[in-house]
Amino acid sequence: MLSSLSVYIAPLLVFGLVVFVHELGHFVAAKMCGVYAPVFSLGWGRRLFGWKRGETDYRVSLIPLGGYVRMASRDDDALSGIEGADAERGSLDTASGGADKVPGGLWDPQGMAPFGPKAVPADRWVESKSALARVFILSAGVIMNIVLTVTVLSGLHLNYGNRYVPAVIDSVVVDAPAARAGLQSGDRIVAIGGSPIKAWVEVQDRVTPVTSGSLAVEVQRGTERLSFSVTPQVAEGQDPITGAMKPVGRIGVLVRDSVVRESLSIGEAVVLGSSRTWKMATDVVTVLGGLVSGEVSAKNLGGPIQIARTSVQAARNGAEMLWSLIAFLSLNIAVLNLVPIPVLDGGQILMVVAERIKGSEFSMRTREAFARVGVLAVLALILLVTFNDLRSVFTQ
Repeated sequence: MLSSLSVYIAPLLVFGLVVFVHELGHFVAAKMCGVYAPVFSLGWGRRLFGWKRGETDYRVSLIPLGGYVRMASRDDDALSGIEGADAERGSLDTASGGADKVPGGLWDPQGMAPFGPKAVPADRWVESKSALARVFILSAGVIMNIVLTVTVLSGLHLNYGNRYVPAVIDSVVVDAPAARAGLQSGDRIVAIGGSPIKAWVEVQDRVTPVTSGSLAVEVQRGTERLSFSVTPQVAEGQDPITGAMKPVGRIGVLVRDSVVRESLSIGEAVVLGSSRTWKMATDVVTVLGGLVSGEVSAKNLGGPIQIARTSVQAARNGAEMLWSLIAFLSLNIAVLNLVPIPVLDGGQILMVVAERIKGSEFSMRTREAFARVGVLAVLALILLVTFNDLRSVFTQ
């Protein structure tokens, strides 16, 4: 268990690490492509503290929601660049910045705007780079979040092993499909439909979707391996991913309450961490699709307050749970940033690709309109999740 102080620092660790890794991806990619990036910020708004090294001011800002990398843009005064708006008032594409317009100690008489009098060369603007380079810069944050997720999950599997509940039947419901087929308490389910089974979650994955027909179930009973044909009965159940009610298959068995931790090699841990990352990503996409179709209620969405509360609870349950939460949030941020909303990475990638297909850039008026729509969409989402957070706080 973590100390009491560590428990309440947990939200900062969760928010900070996930955001830092995302923005680091954009920053490193921008530097690799030769784009001028004067600000790397954790948080938004007024600069609280930081340090300036080389061309970049590395800072922590007032509002602890997300972060941004400010990059040189030809349209810096009209748009906010690739990701986020800066608190500085000096323009990047002119020499309009001045010593009186930047935080004390950051002004450099030999530097480029906004921290110096020199204009940023056109070849260091985002727009001067190829479409491929711009897509690389925009997608680098998502890539880094995916790398973080795979790394954390692989590390957890290597350190703690593969944790699972064996597929051993504890009891069989009287007159349920399993009982009628001949399954008994103590049977270990080893295959369903010819596919090997080891963990109980695999039994659920195989049985739940079957609402018609029968299943070939193989069990190990003592020294014997027996085969049965089981016809699941249909019941109303909750989808574990979307939370929606739907018809599901049930066979009427209860699992034996036991947990196994299986030691893994480095290679096995990486493979399992990667497969869990993929499964997590497909689950997030399923939920997003459910929100669009109406199958998933927007009331289920949580925001910063819910994340903070979940972080504290995870920390109380130990480092394994806390790092699992970090992996989950990192992957969620990766997928959500690919949603084609203009101010998100996915929307900006879509615009770059569209301009490439079109053969010319969109007009400033069109780009501003897209940006406004994106900002309104993100603000609406922030208001929604904040309302959900506050409702959950005051109704519990």
